[in-house]
Amino acid sequence: MSPRRPHCDFDALTLAAQADLTIPGHVGEIGPAVEKVMAAVQELGCAAGKEFEIEIALTEALANAVEHGCEHDPDKNVEIWVGCDHERGLLIVVRDPGPGFDPSQIPSPIEGEQVYREGGRGIYLINRLMDDVHYERGGTEIRMTKR
Repeated sequence: MSPRRPHCDFDALTLAAQADLTIPGHVGEIGPAVEKVMAAVQELGCAAGKEFEIEIALTEALANAVEHGCEHDPDKNVEIWVGCDHERGLLIVVRDPGPGFDPSQIPSPIEGEQVYREGGRGIYLINRLMDDVHYERGGTEIRMTKR
Protein backbone atom coordinates (compact mmCIF):
# COMPACT_ATOMS: atom_id res chain seq x y z
CA MET A 1 0.00 0.00 0.00
CA SER A 2 1.33 3.41 -0.95
CA PRO A 3 1.76 5.86 1.91
CA ARG A 4 0.46 8.63 -0.39
CA ARG A 5 -2.73 6.75 -1.27
CA PRO A 6 -5.34 9.46 -1.72
CA HIS A 7 -8.46 9.56 0.37
CA CYS A 8 -11.42 9.00 -1.96
CA ASP A 9 -14.72 7.20 -2.19
CA PHE A 10 -13.09 4.03 -3.55
CA ASP A 11 -12.84 1.09 -1.17
CA ALA A 12 -9.27 1.11 0.12
CA LEU A 13 -9.35 -2.67 0.58
CA THR A 14 -10.09 -3.36 -3.08
CA LEU A 15 -8.09 -0.50 -4.61
CA ALA A 16 -4.90 -1.82 -6.13
CA ALA A 17 -2.08 0.70 -6.64
CA GLN A 18 -0.34 0.14 -9.92
CA ALA A 19 1.63 3.31 -10.47
CA ASP A 20 3.08 5.77 -8.02
CA LEU A 21 5.40 8.23 -9.77
CA THR A 22 7.04 11.54 -9.06
CA ILE A 23 8.36 13.54 -11.99
CA PRO A 24 10.27 16.83 -12.20
CA GLY A 25 8.26 19.84 -13.36
CA HIS A 26 9.72 19.82 -16.86
CA VAL A 27 7.73 19.36 -20.07
CA GLY A 28 10.14 16.66 -21.27
CA GLU A 29 9.00 14.42 -18.40
CA ILE A 30 5.34 14.34 -19.47
CA GLY A 31 5.65 11.86 -22.36
CA PRO A 32 7.65 9.22 -20.46
CA ALA A 33 5.30 9.53 -17.46
CA VAL A 34 2.23 9.09 -19.67
CA GLU A 35 3.83 5.99 -21.22
CA LYS A 36 4.48 4.46 -17.79
CA VAL A 37 0.99 5.21 -16.53
CA MET A 38 -0.65 3.92 -19.69
CA ALA A 39 1.35 0.68 -19.42
CA ALA A 40 -0.05 0.31 -15.89
CA VAL A 41 -3.57 1.12 -17.13
CA GLN A 42 -3.27 -1.60 -19.79
CA GLU A 43 -2.04 -4.09 -17.21
CA LEU A 44 -4.83 -3.27 -14.77
CA GLY A 45 -7.60 -3.61 -17.33
CA CYS A 46 -9.85 -1.38 -15.22
CA ALA A 47 -10.98 0.77 -18.10
CA ALA A 48 -10.44 -1.45 -21.13
CA GLY A 49 -11.38 0.28 -24.36
CA LYS A 50 -11.10 3.73 -22.73
CA GLU A 51 -7.33 4.13 -23.05
CA PHE A 52 -7.51 6.98 -25.58
CA GLU A 53 -9.64 9.14 -23.29
CA ILE A 54 -7.45 8.36 -20.31
CA GLU A 55 -4.23 9.16 -22.17
CA ILE A 56 -5.49 12.55 -23.40
CA ALA A 57 -6.88 13.53 -19.96
CA LEU A 58 -3.67 12.44 -18.20
CA THR A 59 -1.52 14.35 -20.68
CA GLU A 60 -3.59 17.49 -20.14
CA ALA A 61 -3.48 17.13 -16.35
CA LEU A 62 0.29 16.69 -16.39
CA ALA A 63 0.77 19.61 -18.78
CA ASN A 64 -1.26 21.83 -16.45
CA ALA A 65 0.68 20.62 -13.41
CA VAL A 66 4.05 21.27 -15.08
CA GLU A 67 3.06 24.65 -16.52
CA HIS A 68 0.94 26.14 -13.77
CA GLY A 69 1.86 24.13 -10.68
CA CYS A 70 5.61 23.84 -11.21
CA GLU A 71 6.05 26.81 -13.55
CA HIS A 72 8.37 24.61 -15.66
CA ASP A 73 10.79 24.34 -12.71
CA PRO A 74 12.48 20.91 -12.73
CA ASP A 75 13.29 21.37 -9.04
CA LYS A 76 9.56 21.13 -8.30
CA ASN A 77 7.76 17.80 -8.59
CA VAL A 78 4.46 16.45 -9.86
CA GLU A 79 3.08 13.36 -8.15
CA ILE A 80 1.02 10.80 -10.06
CA TRP A 81 -0.89 7.94 -8.49
CA VAL A 82 -2.98 5.32 -10.29
CA GLY A 83 -5.29 2.82 -8.67
CA CYS A 84 -7.86 0.33 -9.82
CA ASP A 85 -11.04 -1.04 -8.31
CA HIS A 86 -12.48 -3.53 -10.78
CA GLU A 87 -16.01 -2.62 -9.68
CA ARG A 88 -15.63 1.17 -9.61
CA GLY A 89 -13.00 1.78 -12.29
CA LEU A 90 -9.69 3.52 -12.65
CA LEU A 91 -8.58 6.40 -10.42
CA ILE A 92 -5.75 8.76 -11.42
CA VAL A 93 -4.51 11.46 -9.06
CA VAL A 94 -2.15 14.22 -10.20
CA ARG A 95 -0.78 16.59 -7.55
CA ASP A 96 1.47 19.64 -7.99
CA PRO A 97 3.10 22.14 -5.58
CA GLY A 98 1.52 25.22 -7.16
CA PRO A 99 -0.76 27.88 -5.74
CA GLY A 100 -3.88 26.11 -7.04
CA PHE A 101 -6.89 27.56 -8.79
CA ASP A 102 -10.66 27.66 -8.70
CA PRO A 103 -11.98 25.45 -11.55
CA SER A 104 -15.29 27.32 -11.56
CA GLN A 105 -13.42 30.45 -12.65
CA ILE A 106 -11.98 28.85 -15.80
CA PRO A 107 -13.91 30.21 -18.80
CA SER A 108 -15.41 27.77 -21.30
CA PRO A 109 -13.12 27.43 -24.33
CA ILE A 110 -16.11 26.90 -26.61
CA GLU A 111 -17.85 30.22 -25.95
CA GLY A 112 -17.23 33.77 -27.16
CA GLU A 113 -13.69 35.01 -27.61
CA GLN A 114 -12.33 31.99 -25.74
CA VAL A 115 -12.71 29.99 -28.96
CA TYR A 116 -9.78 31.92 -30.43
CA ARG A 117 -7.42 31.54 -27.48
CA GLU A 118 -4.32 29.47 -27.98
CA GLY A 119 -4.66 27.58 -24.68
CA GLY A 120 -7.25 26.95 -22.02
CA ARG A 121 -8.76 23.70 -23.26
CA GLY A 122 -7.10 21.22 -20.90
CA ILE A 123 -9.62 21.39 -18.06
CA TYR A 124 -12.48 21.29 -20.56
CA LEU A 125 -11.06 18.15 -22.22
CA ILE A 126 -10.38 16.43 -18.91
CA ASN A 127 -13.95 17.06 -17.77
CA ARG A 128 -15.35 15.76 -21.07
CA LEU A 129 -13.14 12.67 -21.35
CA MET A 130 -13.24 11.35 -17.78
CA ASP A 131 -16.34 10.09 -15.96
CA ASP A 132 -15.70 11.94 -12.70
CA VAL A 133 -13.27 14.79 -12.03
CA HIS A 134 -12.67 16.38 -8.63
CA TYR A 135 -10.26 19.15 -7.71
CA GLU A 136 -8.83 18.96 -4.20
CA ARG A 137 -6.27 20.79 -2.09
CA GLY A 138 -7.25 24.17 -3.54
CA GLY A 139 -6.87 22.96 -7.12
CA THR A 140 -3.37 21.51 -6.70
CA GLU A 141 -4.73 17.98 -6.94
CA ILE A 142 -6.99 16.51 -9.59
CA ARG A 143 -8.72 13.14 -9.16
CA MET A 144 -9.95 11.60 -12.39
CA THR A 145 -12.05 8.46 -12.61
CA LYS A 146 -12.82 6.34 -15.66
CA ARG A 147 -15.20 3.37 -15.49
